[in-house]
Amino acid sequence: MGKIGIMGGTFDPVHNGHLYLGRQAYVEYGLDRIWYMPTGQPPHKKDHHVTDVTHRCRMLELALEKEEGFVFSDFEVRRDGYTYTAQTLALLKEAYPEHEFYFILGADSLYEIEGWYHPELVIGAVNILAASREYDGGSHRPMEEQIAYLNEKYGGHIQMLHCREVDISSEEIREMAARGKPVDTCVPEKVADYIRSHKLYQEGES
Repeated sequence: MGKIGIMGGTFDPVHNGHLYLGRQAYVEYGLDRIWYMPTGQPPHKKDHHVTDVTHRCRMLELALEKEEGFVFSDFEVRRDGYTYTAQTLALLKEAYPEHEFYFILGADSLYEIEGWYHPELVIGAVNILAASREYDGGSHRPMEEQIAYLNEKYGGHIQMLHCREVDISSEEIREMAARGKPVDTCVPEKVADYIRSHKLYQEGES
């Protein structure tokens, strides 16, 4: 039996924050592998164009080349139609009953998860590891309280990753590339080269 971390997302593009979060989960919770699993057609991104899956997958493969324990997975992109996390986790558990899965989330997702498709089937299905966030006194409850609330309400197994999220988003990287700004500090070198060579995130991109 293996302890497998799942890093899902659009990865449009994959960036250093995605890798940092995976490394923290891998080390802190002694995971055997981290499966990076790009979505095919994410239902929550209907309001903007998502880059062709071939490009997103290739950038992810390049980013993972030298990362110990990190594996590219096409489990979601092989499915037709919109891919919901609840369905994916159920299918994973069915396909790989020998593994124990740990779903890795950023702090934002932990606060938004009750708005997901059948959150009870996500929170109750697998272990969840969430990046920490310092309480700023704003509208969100502190992370510890959010975790305790979700665990109690849904019978969850949510634990905190003791690291802060990297302050960069795929959206910002796309905007930088569209303006012709270098993105080398935000993504792995081979991913930056790929974005440049394929002129991704520029008007008329394929």
